[in-house]
Amino acid sequence: MDSTRVTEHPTSFDRPPTGGDPADPRGALLRTPVPPRAPGAALPAQGRTGETPPTAGADSSGAFEHSQPGAEQAAEPDTHRPRPTSDGVPAQPGGGQTGAGTVPGGVPGSGTPAGAERRGAPLEPDRRTGQPTTPGQPTPMRRDGDRLRFVGAATRRIARGMDLDEIVMGLCRATVPTFADAILVYLREPLPVGDERPTGPLVLRLRRTDRIPAERDTESGFTPAAQPEPSELDTVGSELCEVRPGSALAEVLRGVRPVFTDTPAARAALPELLGDERDFAVPDGRRAILAPLRGRRRVIGAALFLRGPERVAFEADDLLVAAQLATHSALGIDKAVLYGREAYIADELQRTMLPENLPRCTGVRLASRYLPAAETARVGGDWYDAIPLPGSRVALVVGDVMGHSMTSAAIMGQLRTTAQTLAGLDLPPQEVLHHLDEQAQRLGTDRMATCLYAVYDPVSHRITIANAGHPPPVLLHLGGHAEVLRVPAGAPIGVGGVDFEAVELDAPAGATLLLYTDGLVESRLRDVWTGIEQLRERLAATAQLTGPDHPPPLEALCDEVLDMLGPGDRDDDIALLAARFDGIAPSDVAYWFLEPDDTAPGRARRLARRALARWGMEDLTDSVELLVSEVVTNAVRYATKPVTLRLLRTDVLRCEVGDDVPQLPRLRQARATDEGGRGLYLVNRLARRWGATRLSTGKVVWFELNRG
Repeated sequence: MDSTRVTEHPTSFDRPPTGGDPADPRGALLRTPVPPRAPGAALPAQGRTGETPPTAGADSSGAFEHSQPGAEQAAEPDTHRPRPTSDGVPAQPGGGQTGAGTVPGGVPGSGTPAGAERRGAPLEPDRRTGQPTTPGQPTPMRRDGDRLRFVGAATRRIARGMDLDEIVMGLCRATVPTFADAILVYLREPLPVGDERPTGPLVLRLRRTDRIPAERDTESGFTPAAQPEPSELDTVGSELCEVRPGSALAEVLRGVRPVFTDTPAARAALPELLGDERDFAVPDGRRAILAPLRGRRRVIGAALFLRGPERVAFEADDLLVAAQLATHSALGIDKAVLYGREAYIADELQRTMLPENLPRCTGVRLASRYLPAAETARVGGDWYDAIPLPGSRVALVVGDVMGHSMTSAAIMGQLRTTAQTLAGLDLPPQEVLHHLDEQAQRLGTDRMATCLYAVYDPVSHRITIANAGHPPPVLLHLGGHAEVLRVPAGAPIGVGGVDFEAVELDAPAGATLLLYTDGLVESRLRDVWTGIEQLRERLAATAQLTGPDHPPPLEALCDEVLDMLGPGDRDDDIALLAARFDGIAPSDVAYWFLEPDDTAPGRARRLARRALARWGMEDLTDSVELLVSEVVTNAVRYATKPVTLRLLRTDVLRCEVGDDVPQLPRLRQARATDEGGRGLYLVNRLARRWGATRLSTGKVVWFELNRG
């Protein structure tokens, strides 16, 4: 064999490639094979002080051919590293320009190096394709080492994605332009989750496409390209296709393995995938690969890799590359779908555990916020609640179960339901915490939680608070003064065997009570008492902005409170409940005791008529007298103690009748021959709202009427 023949050296796995990252999106993938030193050729001169290093124009037997990796970088600027060509594949070194052109000393139009032509070196055919290879023309991924490096880098890029879009985009960005000129990714619509069996026909939807961009980065070694004419790759693809059972596309997808589209089966499947009602074009020859995307149990999509006619066709080993890309992408998509379903379940669980809307209570305005500990852990044990109570009162609750997991959220839901049930019994705050403590012990030995339970009475302008190991609330007065309420701390819920103490405090009109969880005031950067002091100062500073006579808006106040959190302060969930006390003026309240005898209904009508006349609401007299008479009649029929009657004038007119009988009345349809049983029917038809609440000492029946 001629000693001057240019041969190909296998890629070494012991030395890092000089061409950059195999999955570089600019296409710098391949290392250029270095021709061997001809027998008898001189070794490169050792660099000595004062000597001039060999230049790029030296003979092919000179220093450039025989330099070791990194030697030329130390001796001169990196002018011999192969640069990527316009189709994303670096060219072979030829001592001159790349591609078809005239090389000094060479053959015009052939791109053959001058040195090789002088030696009469024949062109060696490629070992895989059998085609003659010309140094200077694109030769994508000719070596197994390059393919391995590309697959490794591409799969790492795909694995970085967390959701569906990131994984599909990672597949496209890793593939184009290094492996293909364009890619089409089809996914099942809808995607099955886990082991669920999909129903209905198999429908594929075009999820994403990608192709070589129109312009190249000249600073990174890319030649500028003019805006190209519309390519045949631009017309490929239909957005939606239904895979018919027994069709060619169904058979290809069932086969799982990637195939060249020049095979009869794949060629017959393309019209079904790309749409036979429109013009589509797939490059001829082995320039397209159809790869099914198979998850853990079933095919979930397909990927079509395309190369343009100006680029070297795919080789047989490229099917293995496509199979690896498809497998890693499909498994990643499966995991992303499962992760998305779990995140959805967690969000739904947390959303249903918290109140969807705060109730509209008489004499108090409410606002709330909830922030999870992190986007990846959106469930936790923090909760808040506002529960309407008889007598226009409202219970304000905030609690925190230890941890922020699905288990914590489930325990929180049980405790919140228990608190709502106990509030419906109108138990004192300390009794509510005692029963919550018993419930937590029944749930488990390590079910710990903190809770603060407060009851606000807008008529008396008082609030009763009991605490179970929770941070104390902060009261912002109308003048701008903020104070931390002195409430006995108590033991956390779940400890067992401890008593809880309640305190009763003034709740002046215009004041704002702020209930919160420890995630707002405690973090790795500060202790809980430092955070409480910062919260108090923040509330006082915010109140100064609106003046001493106007309290800050509730929603804006909640946002200002959350703005005090720094970048490192989100260590735990945050629940926030703000209550603005408006109260009910004494002039808007009328209250009487009625003896349980036959004269009580008539006396109730007269008292209600006088109160409505004093308030200028005579247009409601007839309706109020009728309804009050019916409710009081039902109360005195069974009561043994005095019956209470109370009228409240707010945005509506509310009437409350209380007695000492715990049985709640039921609405029933009276027959035509019945003499009674129509009282609640009239209340239900004429009142805006009505209801009955059981108390520890009896019950209260109430109704509301719209003001004229």
